[in-house]
Amino acid sequence: MSDAAQPTAAEVRAAAEAVKTALDRHLAAVERRSGEEDPAVYDAFNELAAAAEAYDELLYDRYDEVTPFEIPGEDTLPPYTGPEEPSALSVLIRRDYAVAEPQRLMAQARRVEAADGEGPGVEASNTVHGALGLLFGEFEPDEIASRHKEFGLEEGDSTLWVTAADESADPGEWLEAPFEEADPERVVCRFDVSAVFDEELDDDIDDIDDADDDGDEDDDGDLPELDEDLDTNLDTDTDTDTDEDEDDEDSAGEPARLEADR
Repeated sequence: MSDAAQPTAAEVRAAAEAVKTALDRHLAAVERRSGEEDPAVYDAFNELAAAAEAYDELLYDRYDEVTPFEIPGEDTLPPYTGPEEPSALSVLIRRDYAVAEPQRLMAQARRVEAADGEGPGVEASNTVHGALGLLFGEFEPDEIASRHKEFGLEEGDSTLWVTAADESADPGEWLEAPFEEADPERVVCRFDVSAVFDEELDDDIDDIDDADDDGDEDDDGDLPELDEDLDTNLDTDTDTDTDEDEDDEDSAGEPARLEADR
């Protein structure tokens, strides 16, 4: 970045003051909170996050330094605006699969047909589309999730949202567009599963292994010195034992010569 584009020291200082102010506001909102899902606390949290992010960027641009703060990404849920005491809820689930083995999928569908007594001549099991319809019509989604490999499916990302509602929907009210009214601001909790999380964990484990490997190299470097010490001790002990044996032989031979003289 050129000097002309760099923020001034005064701008960095102002951003730091904004973080301090946001910290005070956040603490005050927490102290006055009216419940676990108080919107004022969420607002103060977002203001603090924005102030910290702005300060972090200016600090880096001006001084090439960073803060220890971890700023939440844009994929986080917005503040909760639903009812404090929901009288109804909706559970929204999405699970993605890839058809990894179409032949296995259709073979499982033919087994379902045979068990139902419809015979192998039905066309539904001879296409991937028809096989999927048969299997998902026969098995519960949770069972397919636990046995997806048996059905020739490869598991992808999945998410589960629990959303709050003021009242229960009337029968058939949302069937035409079941996911159209999914409001992120009414999500009570969510659970996500993705291979991305596994890759991040693997990266952390690799970093730990690399650190251990570096430590092992240092330890191995000390082994030759230890071997040399052991060899020296063994040689010394061997020499000592040899000298002692020679002294014993000389001592044992002395009385024999005396007796011969007598």
